Amino acid sequence: MAINKVVANATEATKGIEDGMTLMLGGFGLCGIPENCIAEMVKMGVKNLTCISNNAGVDDFGLGLLLQKKQIKKMISSYVGENDEFERQMLSGELEVDLIPQGSLAERCRAGGAGIPAFFTPAGYGTEIAEGKEMRVFNGKPHILESALTADFAIVKAWKGDTAGNLIYKATARNFNPMMAMAGKITIAEVEELVPEGELDPNFIHTPGIFVQRIFQGANYEKRIEQRTVRQKG
Repeated sequence: MAINKVVANATEATKGIEDGMTLMLGGFGLCGIPENCIAEMVKMGVKNLTCISNNAGVDDFGLGLLLQKKQIKKMISSYVGENDEFERQMLSGELEVDLIPQGSLAERCRAGGAGIPAFFTPAGYGTEIAEGKEMRVFNGKPHILESALTADFAIVKAWKGDTAGNLIYKATARNFNPMMAMAGKITIAEVEELVPEGELDPNFIHTPGIFVQRIFQGANYEKRIEQRTVRQKG
């Protein structure tokens, strides 16, 4: 008998998220972020979270909303970005921050989903990132050992999904979402369009439904531009 993965909304999808848990949140900048689930967690008041995400949005959008409410204890990310509150909390010591090279962060999430406990990479060698980590030389080049990342919940955002949990991401939203979807004990997917099983072309599915436990069609998505740059006239 097929498992029913469809839930009504973000409230149902985020049931079971508790204080002190580790969460992975997909997306890149403000693109492909699980807005509905983040807003629901703000309402829930869940706190002392460890959040694994490329960055923390901006002050009033994305993970910045959880930072404003002091709901995040630790950020594991690659970019402080345009978030002034993230920067302030990090520099004041209020927020524990583990900054990781972007490629290493992506691979640590992918490795977690693939069941690979650790891997060697040259990224970060000779910097603070390498402190306390095992080093080995491959082909004459030093590498450091990085451990895989997993989470209690992985929360991702897709363009389209079906009732079996298969997901398709659009453009830049494909960054981090596919590898994080593999690495959560429970993976929640919010999608812009939810279709019946069998309607998605299997050749274009980015995340197979086997990795997704809960899925719902979100609402009121805001297509924000993080940095708007325009040319001067004349």
